[in-house]
Amino acid sequence: MRNTGKNRDSFGLKRLGNAVLDLLYPRRCPVCGDIIMPKGGECCDRCRGAFAYVTEPYCLKCGKPLREETEALCPDCLRKERFFDFGRAVYRYDDRIGRSIYGFKYNGRQEYARFYAQEIVRRYGRMLSELKPDALVPIPLHKKRLRKRGYNQAALIAQEVSRLTGIPAEPSLLQRVRNTRPQKSLNERERENNLKKAFKIRQNDVSLETVILIDDIFTTGSTMDSAAGCLRDQGVKGVYFIVLSITSV
Repeated sequence: MRNTGKNRDSFGLKRLGNAVLDLLYPRRCPVCGDIIMPKGGECCDRCRGAFAYVTEPYCLKCGKPLREETEALCPDCLRKERFFDFGRAVYRYDDRIGRSIYGFKYNGRQEYARFYAQEIVRRYGRMLSELKPDALVPIPLHKKRLRKRGYNQAALIAQEVSRLTGIPAEPSLLQRVRNTRPQKSLNERERENNLKKAFKIRQNDVSLETVILIDDIFTTGSTMDSAAGCLRDQGVKGVYFIVLSITSV
């Protein structure tokens, strides 16, 4: 009984602390950027469902939206060797989700991670249960970029998904050893060359069987392939991914 009382007191203090923080630093909606109304949620009620979800048809390998229902794979997955088993995305990438992710990454809106994680679990909670991953592994930033930004946006999402599902997050498993150029400024060949040997495993003995990589945006998949290949080389048998958004074909 004594421990239960302490736990209740601790929970009550945490709720009070969160309420004070919300009062002093009110949360911003990841969709419209305004203070969330009504307070206490992760986005405004009017903004829920405003982002464009990925719907069928989509590539069975990378999850990229397809134009024709008769297609099974996107052009990239038809002609490239992929090192991941398959992956899925929550949203189609467009200007609206792009602005949200920009605020998340570059304007310090770390609180958006909680909303993003809720959306990931809502859409792919069953998939997570079926795959039974040993760990969620965020795509890492190079130490110089991490120092400049102050946080890794993929790690924040992975930690929130971990909180909701109980799947361990392993933000330190992968290390980015090359300070690669931003992928969005490169063509396809440059993207692949840019990421060669960009990642390494921090520990020698990796006992994980199944891993889910976490990131914010999937374009050609070069980053995901490089990270997945690194995990495969260390004996990880099942490599999957979930991203917040993905570009269309």
